[in-house]
Amino acid sequence: MTNSDYYRALVLGAVMGMSFLTLFYMVNVALDTKDLESSKPKSNFEVVDHYKGCDLLRWTDSQLANYQFVLHCPK
Repeated sequence: MTNSDYYRALVLGAVMGMSFLTLFYMVNVALDTKDLESSKPKSNFEVVDHYKGCDLLRWTDSQLANYQFVLHCPK
């Protein structure tokens, strides 16, 4: 076996090994069996306080710290 054959086999082994590890990782990610259907949707409303029988709600529409407060009084 010449020196170039050795390097060719070494590179081929490294490429095949990395390909196998990548394939193994991607199959595990694709077959991740977390139950996504049963996860509860996150509400944008949160009761933060009460005022004279009414709920003070904090509402946001994004991941930013931009809140709006609403006074909700059930009848």
